[in-house]
Amino acid sequence: MFWALVRRDLKLATRLGGGGAMGLVFFLSLVTVMPFAVGPDLNLLSRIGAAILWVAAMLATLLGLDRIFQAEEEDGSLDLLLMSPLPLPLIVLAKGLAHWLATGLPLVLAAPLLGLLLALEPIVLGAVTLTLLVGTPALTFLGVVGAALTAGLRRGGLILPILVMPLMVPVLIFGVAASNAVLEATTPFAPSMMLLIAASLFALVAGVIAGAASLRHAGG
Repeated sequence: MFWALVRRDLKLATRLGGGGAMGLVFFLSLVTVMPFAVGPDLNLLSRIGAAILWVAAMLATLLGLDRIFQAEEEDGSLDLLLMSPLPLPLIVLAKGLAHWLATGLPLVLAAPLLGLLLALEPIVLGAVTLTLLVGTPALTFLGVVGAALTAGLRRGGLILPILVMPLMVPVLIFGVAASNAVLEATTPFAPSMMLLIAASLFALVAGVIAGAASLRHAGG
C-alpha cells in the first residue's frame, strides 16, 4: 500500500496541471532571468550563483505543497486514507516522498545545467548539486507539516508559505554555506554539509510525526 500510494501521487503530479511540472518550470524561469537582472558580470554571478539556485529551489518547492493533502480533503478520500490499515505516519511519508520525487528531484537534476548560466565552476556546480540533493528533502518534509496543518482550511495555500518559509530558512543557510565553502575555499565544506544532512534527517522525522499528528487531529 505504501508504494501504491507513492505511485498514485506521482501519476497525479505528472499530469497536466500537476505540481511537479509547475515547480520545475518556475525553477527554470527564475534561474534563467537572474543573469539578465544581475547583469553581465560573470564574477558576480559566480559568487551568488549558489544562493540563486537554492532560493529558486525553495520557492519552487513551495508551489506544490498545498496539493499534498488538499485534493484528498476536498473529495473525501483523505478520510479513507485515515481509515486504511496503513499507519498514518507511513501515509505522510509516502506522500512526502512522492512530492519530493515529482518536484525536488527534477530540481536537483536541472541544477547542473542551470549552473552553467550562472558561471559556476565545475567543482562548485558539483557541490551545489550535492547540497540540493541532500537538502531538498528537508524543504519537502518541512512543507508536509504546513500542508497537513492547512489541509482543512479554505485558501490554505495562501497561508502555507507564511507558515513554512521561516522553517526553511536554516536549511537554506546551511545549503548556501556548504556551497560557498567550496567556492571561497576559506572554510571547510564538511561541517556545513553535516549540518545540512542533520537538518534533512530532523525534518524527515519531525515532518512525518507532526504531519501525522495534524491529520489525526483534523480527522478527529
